[in-house]
Amino acid sequence: MLDDTLKTQLQQYMGLLRQPLRLIASLDDSAASTDMRGLLDDIVAAGNGKITLDTSGSDARRPSFVIAREGESHGVRFAGLPLGHEFESLVLALLWTGGHPPKVAQEVIDGIKAVDGEFAFEVYMSLTCHNCPDVVQALALMAIVNPKISTTVIEGGTFQQEVEQRQVMAVPMVFQGGEMFDSGRMTLEQILARLDTGAARREAAKIAAKDPFDVLVVGGGPAGAAAAIYAARKGIRTGVAAERFGGQVLDTMAIENFISVQYTEGPKLAAALEQHVREYEVDIMNLQRATKLVPAGADGLVEVQLENGASLKSKSVILSTGARWRQMNVPGEDAYRNKGVAYCPHCDGPLFKGKRVAVIGGGNSGVEAAIDLAGIVSHVTVFEFDSKLRADQVLQAKLHSLPNVTVVLNAQTTEVLGDGQKVSGLVYTDRVGGDSHRVELEGIFVQIGLLPNTEWLRGTLELSPRGEIVIDERGQTSVPGVFAAGDCTTVPYKQIIIAMGAGSTAALSAFDHLIRSPAPQPSAAVAETA
Repeated sequence: MLDDTLKTQLQQYMGLLRQPLRLIASLDDSAASTDMRGLLDDIVAAGNGKITLDTSGSDARRPSFVIAREGESHGVRFAGLPLGHEFESLVLALLWTGGHPPKVAQEVIDGIKAVDGEFAFEVYMSLTCHNCPDVVQALALMAIVNPKISTTVIEGGTFQQEVEQRQVMAVPMVFQGGEMFDSGRMTLEQILARLDTGAARREAAKIAAKDPFDVLVVGGGPAGAAAAIYAARKGIRTGVAAERFGGQVLDTMAIENFISVQYTEGPKLAAALEQHVREYEVDIMNLQRATKLVPAGADGLVEVQLENGASLKSKSVILSTGARWRQMNVPGEDAYRNKGVAYCPHCDGPLFKGKRVAVIGGGNSGVEAAIDLAGIVSHVTVFEFDSKLRADQVLQAKLHSLPNVTVVLNAQTTEVLGDGQKVSGLVYTDRVGGDSHRVELEGIFVQIGLLPNTEWLRGTLELSPRGEIVIDERGQTSVPGVFAAGDCTTVPYKQIIIAMGAGSTAALSAFDHLIRSPAPQPSAAVAETA
């Protein structure tokens, strides 16, 4: 089943097993079961006697298999083949079940063990989804660590009928106890916080007790990571408060213009960024959303207030909150999000196999999405607001060569239609003739650019008409001691490598600000005490 390269890698990994495993398979006479049996045989062969195969499983989902410790039947279940992006999830599930320690903080492991109550998770994924492995691996680890938690990983392409019955139109999608739990990228810490209601309160208390930083970076994308590294290398107290470390890079698939790296993928780059930052004494505070910026007062400290009620103070602040996908903001979009309205063609495209879809937007991201989807769906219609496509010519040429793609120009989408359960079409207006048209389809992929994550800064510092933080060539904002970098700023080009450079510039500027700033004067009460 596996090629020689993967077999060699698997054998090396299985050499790390500390205790024997048992694979309990539920198979039938289908071609998918034959493929799964081949995969399981390869795993057993790679285990050098530490892994056995039991084909007496009786699970209703076939093909599927459970990874369990020898003598046990509880473990992570994979329904369908965990290959593609999920091969790493399979390997990690084998290693963790076999006693190899996960690279997770002990306090997180303790939190999983302390979860009270029975939880039965089902997570639907696709093999092309780069967001799915994080969720799959988080839920797998939880099931391995806590026997009260069960996790079944379901490959949507193998169980297409089940996917349609449960209206799964975006992955990863997680059910708990048969009810919808959440969808989209989630970290282990986020899921754990949902189950442990006291976690947020304890984290807020811990953050509130922290001493002031020299540099506090708000945001953990490429700009924030670069800023944190450059600041920490100066030997000053550095902190990072990020809603999710990696930022929008986590939602990016192929990266081919990162100089000196011919090809990488967003999640891999995000993991490398975090690993690099952790090489230094940087206090990383993940899952933290900033809600208010308070300029420095007499104490010389800038305050950043967080959604959980805690506050952080610092002598200087670097804002690198990035941007997010722009929405159409038309009737029906919110109602049918993850029910046919999607934003990631790589993740959700396979769920629309053989169906009719639309791509909203004719820039590079929109045309790339249409090209990818054309190989999966029956037909793609690209709707562009402008009178011409804005994508690079090489992409336009590829798009126009595809027989199942239609391009509609001067099209303003005005409504998303649905039957109450899923998308059934859209309505657009011809901006030249003024006529309204209805198009029947099953999926809509929105690719119309970015919005800066700066709403929380309005009224505090200068923003451009587009909501971007206005900065000078040094990254300085309109507030002294507050710098900014990356896609949330007025920098003209939103690129990973430009964001990294801007983050480095902001950190160097913040350090220069610190060494040139006079020490804050003590209050009168402190002076009298002295």
